[in-house]
Amino acid sequence: MKCVPDVILNNGCKMPVVGIGVLVYPYPKADTVKSTVLKAIEIGYRHFDTALPYNTEQSLGLAIVEELKLGLIMSCDELFITSKLWYSNAHPHLVIPALQETLKNLGLDYLDLYLIHWPVSSNKQGKYDYPVTKE
Repeated sequence: MKCVPDVILNNGCKMPVVGIGVLVYPYPKADTVKSTVLKAIEIGYRHFDTALPYNTEQSLGLAIVEELKLGLIMSCDELFITSKLWYSNAHPHLVIPALQETLKNLGLDYLDLYLIHWPVSSNKQGKYDYPVTKE
């Protein structure tokens, strides 16, 4: 069922103009997230937004696998999956490992969009490191 229009991005990719965030607090059971995502796909959602600290990446990935098995989507290409780099991983040497962890949790080979969740990083003392110019 296709009911949400797409916008064509400047790179030619299609992105549904309406998406659903997969953050639930307090954190629900994994099967609750999975069943919610299944229902969302069933009623037409194709854009899903998650992040590592939401604890929903694995449930979203399992829901995608189930929808593929049920035939409600034919491939992951029908979906637009967004995740975000959490501020504790916003350091040059941690970005790729954080992305790899997200992909593993989702069971995907790629994301359609990977955002910086917050424009600061945190250090080991829990203090925020704000971006600065080299000047």
